[in-house]
Amino acid sequence: MSGRKPRSVANPLESAITTPSEKILKECHTLYVDSENGLVKIASSLGVRLLPPRKKIIVMIMGNHSAGKSSFINWYAEEHIQKAGVAIETQGFTFVTSGRKRESLTGNATLHLYPHFRPILEFKGAMDYLTAEISSSKQKKFSLVTFVDTPGLVDGDMVYPFDVNAAITWLGEQADLVFVFFDPMGQALCKRTLNIVEKLSETSGDKLRFYLSKADEAGKDTDRQRVMMQIVQELCRRPGLNKCGFDMPTIYIPNPQKPSRCVNQIDVVCETIEKTINQAVQKTLDQLEKDCDLICSTISSKLDQDRADVTHNKSVRLHSFLCGALGIFLPALFILSFIVNTFSQVQLDELLGEGPSRTLFVFTGIIMYLWDWIPEDGQVLFVIVFGAFCYLLLCLAKYFAGRGNKTLTKKEKRTMAEYSDYIQDIVKTKKGNLYDWYLQQCAAESDF
Repeated sequence: MSGRKPRSVANPLESAITTPSEKILKECHTLYVDSENGLVKIASSLGVRLLPPRKKIIVMIMGNHSAGKSSFINWYAEEHIQKAGVAIETQGFTFVTSGRKRESLTGNATLHLYPHFRPILEFKGAMDYLTAEISSSKQKKFSLVTFVDTPGLVDGDMVYPFDVNAAITWLGEQADLVFVFFDPMGQALCKRTLNIVEKLSETSGDKLRFYLSKADEAGKDTDRQRVMMQIVQELCRRPGLNKCGFDMPTIYIPNPQKPSRCVNQIDVVCETIEKTINQAVQKTLDQLEKDCDLICSTISSKLDQDRADVTHNKSVRLHSFLCGALGIFLPALFILSFIVNTFSQVQLDELLGEGPSRTLFVFTGIIMYLWDWIPEDGQVLFVIVFGAFCYLLLCLAKYFAGRGNKTLTKKEKRTMAEYSDYIQDIVKTKKGNLYDWYLQQCAAESDF
């Protein structure tokens, strides 16, 4: 046999954690999806729905057709993943991400990979135009990024197979970053693009980043400045986009065979992505703490509710017992009084003894005295009313017996206590260690 070891994965780098951010995001994700003590499983058992945090940030790229969206993704991953060209190459939504091997997924498989985006099914027809491309590339920060390549937008009579404006707007709200590429070659002022951008700015304005793509094809510097002025003027006409601090770097895909004197700020895009990754790490750690607190508070409230239910059940059981006892005891005493009345005192003493017989004789004597007090023509009515009253008592006993609340078993209470201890002692401690480790990567040692 050969001494060579088989490869467990297509890309051996997949098993290596290359950056602190990647390790932290992976550790947090594991805390949620662990098969035995995952937060998702614990929360589900408590009736709380949690979604595991994404291990990667979502960057949606939108713009008119041929704006260079797919070309940028290929450049960032340093692999030809998406088809690029002047024609409308991307007609649906494509999730481009890093994985173990090169693979293409269809709509259903894509939603299994990205359950956060399942609500996109509400957009009729979008499912058929949803795909995912998995690449084994680990270039730049691609292992921590998922790009969403959107359909090229055009004005006029172009008919899309689904509500493209609403779908892109919804996806943009879910993404961590939204890159808007403006093509300087005549399509930069696409009204459909501007309408979607204006809509997104209302809810996700902090995610929007504007870029003049293919800047090297805009001609001379004066031509490029003229295009940028036209874009800025069109954006400023829309109240939702007329904001101070507007920035639109010029970018293009570097080509050693076609050098250009145009300033290329494509590195700014990479820096923006890296900064967002760092922010995602902090948000994930903060969300982890919030979810831990949510689970602990849910356990505490359930245990408090269980104690209240136990007290309530004791009360209704007491009511049920009293009503049932009276419903049986009263008619039994009534009938027994007539039976005892047929015996003499001497006979009762011989049967029961002197003490018990006298006690019984006193009680039954009271019943017979009351019975004799009732007129003969009203005795039948009294028996009917008395029987109805006893029946009502039995009905009340049954009613109170059914008013009890379901309480936790000893096993369930013990499990909840174990969950609470696990979160307090293990998860929160690990979260604190991860936060400290993350800060140690950037802060000075003297700050700790």
